[in-house]
This record gives sequence, structure tokens and C-alpha cells, in this order.
Amino acid sequence: MLYCIHHQGWVTSSPCMVELGKLILKHHPSLSITILTITAPFDTGATGSYNSAVSAAVPSINFRHLPTTPLPQDPSSYPSFETITFELITSDNPNVHQALRAISSTSAVVALVIDFFCTPALAVAEQLNIPAYYFFTSSGTGLTLLFYFPILHRNNTRSLKDIYELIKFWNQ
Repeated sequence: MLYCIHHQGWVTSSPCMVELGKLILKHHPSLSITILTITAPFDTGATGSYNSAVSAAVPSINFRHLPTTPLPQDPSSYPSFETITFELITSDNPNVHQALRAISSTSAVVALVIDFFCTPALAVAEQLNIPAYYFFTSSGTGLTLLFYFPILHRNNTRSLKDIYELIKFWNQ
């Protein structure tokens, strides 16, 4: 089970998830891959032709579109598109939960692989006792930086936004 942001106009991780799915199938051809996708309550561009092309080329990969979750407020009232996206992801947890339960009633869900933006789904995986993994499609340096943030937080009494000195990420 793969879960990612998937729509046109966003730095979408869906093509990366599709490639991950193909790689998994190469090593484990008996598996099938389901990619959960968020259905936004506004136009995000057409993705149907992409999904159809992927499923036609690799029949073991299919897409499951989660039901539309209404936003608590008008989209124009949010400060940015990113804020709307994170609100949608968080609000979609009940749909993710329902989809995982439904799929697991007929098939074995081996794991949930999420992209970095779908972190709220970790709670759903934990509730259902499904192992969850991140698929991080950035550089090793970016990942190292993210891992280092808790150390910075633990070793500083000030907020990171209030630190104006050069922060060293390695010892020389």
C-alpha cells in the first residue's frame, strides 16, 4: 500500500511512488500495489489518464481514490496552497483508515509506504498495526538535515528561528 500526494500542479510524488511500486514488483512479482490518492474538494488537474496509463502498463499497480473530504473553511481563506494540502492530508485520515480496513479484509496489507507529506497517516497505520515506512525522494543531505533537527532542538534553549549564528552540522 502506497500513499502520496497525487495531482497536477504540485510537486507530485506519485510518479516516484509508481517507480517504487515497479521496483517492489520486480523483486516480489506476486504482490499487488495499491496507491491511495487524495481527492481534493477543488480542481487539481486531470490525473485520470496518468492513472489509467500506469494501470494498463503495469496491471499489478492500481489506484484507489479516497472520498472527497470537505475543507473546514473556504480554500481562499488559507494563507497558501501548501496549508490547504496539509489540512487535506490531516483531514483524510478517516478515509485512509477506512480504505486500509476495507482492503485488509480481502487482502494482506504488508506495509504502508508514505511520502514525506503524508505523515499524519502514521497514526492510522499504528492503530491498524500495519508497519509504516517513509519513501523519501530527496537528497541524502536533506534527510540528514531533517534527522539533525531533534538534536538541534535538544541542544538549544532558543527556537531555531531565533538562532542567528552559523549552525554546524558536522565536526571538523
